[in-house]
This record gives sequence, C-alpha cells and structure tokens, in this order.
Amino acid sequence: MDGVLIIDKPAGLTSHDVVARVRRILHERRVGHTGTLDPFATGVLVILVGRATRLAQFLSGAEKEYEAVIRLGWATDSGDITGAPLIDDRTSNDSSLSSTTRTDTSVRPYLDFSDREIQSALASLRGEIDQVPPMYSAKKHQGRRLYDMARRGEVIERPTLRVRIDTFAALPRDGRLLTKSGDASCDLAVRVICSAGTYVRTLAEDFGKRLSVGAHLAALRRTAAGDFRIAQAVTLEQLQEKIENQQLTSILIPPDGALSHLPFVHLSAEDARQVRNGREVRFDENTYACWPDAQPVRMRVESGRLIAVGMFEKASLSVHPRVVIEVEK
Repeated sequence: MDGVLIIDKPAGLTSHDVVARVRRILHERRVGHTGTLDPFATGVLVILVGRATRLAQFLSGAEKEYEAVIRLGWATDSGDITGAPLIDDRTSNDSSLSSTTRTDTSVRPYLDFSDREIQSALASLRGEIDQVPPMYSAKKHQGRRLYDMARRGEVIERPTLRVRIDTFAALPRDGRLLTKSGDASCDLAVRVICSAGTYVRTLAEDFGKRLSVGAHLAALRRTAAGDFRIAQAVTLEQLQEKIENQQLTSILIPPDGALSHLPFVHLSAEDARQVRNGREVRFDENTYACWPDAQPVRMRVESGRLIAVGMFEKASLSVHPRVVIEVEK
C-alpha cells in the first residue's frame, strides 16, 4: 500500500484530521500530506501512503491553484471568515502596513467599486510580491506556533516572505465582478495560481488595502497542487467505499506516477541492486547531458516501478540515491 491519494478535504477538518481519518480507513500507520489546508478550506489535499511518505520533499514545493471568495467590507483577526470582525474607522492606502494592522473596516457602499478599480488592484498583486505571514498560521517563532501565540493575544513582528502570484483574476458571476453578500458588503470570486507557501488570506487582505477597505477570505477551495487536480480527488466517504469494495488501486497513484514531473533513468538488474544499497550509479553521458546539477531523478526498473529518487551530480556525472523506496530483501 505505497502511493498517493488525492483527497477532497471537507470544511471543518484540519489537514491532520484528514490524515488521521485516512490512517483509520486504510489501517496504515504511515500516512502524511504535502501541504496544509486551513480547516474552513476545501479541496485538493495530497496524501502520501506507506513508503511514499518519503517523497514529501519532492512534492511539497509544487505550485498551487485556488478558487476563492474575497469579502469586501471588514477585516477579521484571522484574515478569514472564521475570525472576529475588526472595526476601525481609519482609512489608508499604505500597503507597507503589516497584515495585523487592518486599515479600514468601515463598509463602502456596495456599488462604490468600479471594475477598473478592482482590475487595477488585482494586477498590482500579480508577479513576485512580499507577504507577511499571518499570526494565525502554523509557522513557528522560537519553537512556538504563531497561531498559539495569536490565541493568547500575542502579536510579534514577522519577516516578509517572497512569493509568486502567476494568476490573480476575477471570476465574474452573471457578468458582474461583485455580488452583494449582506449589509453593504460585497464578494469577489477569484482564481489564484501561486507558488507554494503563499497565504491566500493575506492576499485577500492586501487586495482590500489596495481599495482602502477591510477585507477577508470568505471561502477557499484548492483546485490543484502541482499536477494533481480536483477532478482526481475523492471524498473520505468515497475512499471508505473503495476500501470496502477492494478498489483502492483504482485511485492510489503509484510512487513513480506521483513524480511524473521528474526525469527518470532505467536501471539494469545490477544497477537496481546497487541503488537499493544506497550506491551511486553512472549512465551514458547522453542520458543526462542537459540536466542541471542537483536535479532530482526517478530511478526505476524497466517495468516502471520506482526504486529510488536520486540527485544528479554534474561533477562526477553520476546519480546518487537520495530516497530509497525499495530496499534489497
């Protein structure tokens, strides 16, 4: 039972909760995931099972894609719909303010935002940008989780992170960018494609700052993580059904398939024996003539079964096993 499952995470569960549920369903202790989703968020959660848990380092940095709803009108202390509203009658366009400083939660009239304003604000947040991690996040400061500190009312300075926003675009509904959500607030549905480590909550807050209004994330659904798409995902209930009907193999992606974005080499029987024992192998120079130094490489037998993931060393023109999936028996 080694491979990758794509789970459609439901709202209300943490990523750790999902891992625990999968462990119980599969009766498998070795289960992990490659990227946390907030409890209120839904969608693609990449679950690693068995020996495939060793592959997390090659999958966790993958690009992510989301569909989200940004609510314009007020900010919250967590940056999303689960937090407490923050009221402040000041207004500011100062984008240098930290994410813990909400610039304005006084509600502007629903129709006061033009399409040009919205598109300009979206465009200003595309490309390479700096983000301040939210206090309500799993990042650590001196060994303590930021969200634990936030729950105690502590706020600390956090260094900015450089992230990449490839797509930040509105998803019109009935031909309109904004829809009324209650009182005088309004919602904007967006599509986001971004680098790993991007906080979509912070992106929503920063979008509001561009419009001089408080904002928070009202909904978030991850639609892709790397090559894994929401169309491949199954619910926890569907996973249980697959197990009961002995159909797990129909949804379990083998380790080699999970790393299809990496180049590969075929191993002879002797090479496979060397690799299983952690020894480097050399190939014809044409095999890796264009590979950069430290390129991760799938090392597999002719049948396509993954034996290990190695790292190419340009100086010695060899591939060193980094993670061995199949040891010699």
